[in-house]
Amino acid sequence: MTRRSRRALPATLTALVLLAASALVAVCAIQLTLGERPLLPYDSLVGSLHDTTWSAREVAVAGGVIVAIGLLLLLVAVVPGKARTAALDEHTAVSVRGLRNALRSAAQVDGVESAAVKVRRRRVRAVVRTRRAVVEGLGDTVRTALENRVGEFALARPPQVVVRVKAPRSTS
Repeated sequence: MTRRSRRALPATLTALVLLAASALVAVCAIQLTLGERPLLPYDSLVGSLHDTTWSAREVAVAGGVIVAIGLLLLLVAVVPGKARTAALDEHTAVSVRGLRNALRSAAQVDGVESAAVKVRRRRVRAVVRTRRAVVEGLGDTVRTALENRVGEFALARPPQVVVRVKAPRSTS
């Protein structure tokens, strides 16, 4: 069970472009029906399109742009998004955000001022900051705490834990 991110941005942009084009056509049709001058000059637009042949350069460029946009949208739809969950077993999962927050709180051992945790498919990276001058053993302590917390989650594929300690003046 791996939930993937939604494709909200491309879908929203496509919908807005289609909505704008539909609204423009509807406004022009209503203006023509009422006998008013349309927003887009219908006669000159139709005249220029009627004079254009299929072998014209403008038609080829417009077709290429439309094909490129279509292929881009197809690629966005087909390529899997970023996983939003980490599998516990084949039927249950935990959100990556929740896992990251739990690991960030587990990294707050004695001597750690702040912790930043990144959860990936195969690796958990933690960068902890401390004000200690001597940081010997702090990285191992944080790694052990993180590995214990990962073990509590019982993930289907436990990630490797990597810890980096940042200190103002490190002597080790």
